[in-house]
Amino acid sequence: MKNSARIDPRQAAGEKAAHLAKDGMVVGLGTGTTAAWAIEELGRRVASGLDILGVPTSYQSAFLAAECGITLTTLDEHPVLDIDIDGADQIAGFIAIKGGGGAHTQEKIVASSSKEFIVVVDESKCAKVLDHPVPLEVLPFARRLVEKQIQKLGGKAELRLGIKKYGPVISDNGNFIMDVDFGEINDPVSLGEKLSQCTGVVEHGIFTKIDAVYIGRKDGSVEIQEA
Repeated sequence: MKNSARIDPRQAAGEKAAHLAKDGMVVGLGTGTTAAWAIEELGRRVASGLDILGVPTSYQSAFLAAECGITLTTLDEHPVLDIDIDGADQIAGFIAIKGGGGAHTQEKIVASSSKEFIVVVDESKCAKVLDHPVPLEVLPFARRLVEKQIQKLGGKAELRLGIKKYGPVISDNGNFIMDVDFGEINDPVSLGEKLSQCTGVVEHGIFTKIDAVYIGRKDGSVEIQEA
């Protein structure tokens, strides 16, 4: 007997969440591998007659959405979105750390502009306590100042460097990305508030307003958790 094809749990979660979109909706399009599965499924649904508009959170998601035939719009034209589907680097309960792709500023703006924010992950991203490094988007001029402020908060900041380029990673907004190790984060809400107060930090990657989580399992099933 032949082995059945292995189902990618990220694909299962992303495609399942994509079916939340209904005709006439304006949908936030997240960034990253799992969100990409959702965008591709939305594209297939659009090809079959689904009528939606999409607001991308990065150049990456904008390019993919265009390839998939999804009509794009902006927050200027549609300041309130019906739903936003995005991935996460790590999630505990209904609080996530995002920003592995360096797009967390746009991701948070889109999520905060949506009536419903859905996070799609595979089960490996779930944790009891958050301990993933927290991405920060930082004004280049404030790099050293931010490092000092982060040190006072007990974190260790590292400038994210490019893999296929020399020098730092530059966000879609033209800023630096820092990854900050805080170890176990027992009070992410409080930490997020403190990071927001740091001069020179444009945005941090702690997301606290999540309405539902779609968790893809290795067997291809999807667990749905609602806040």
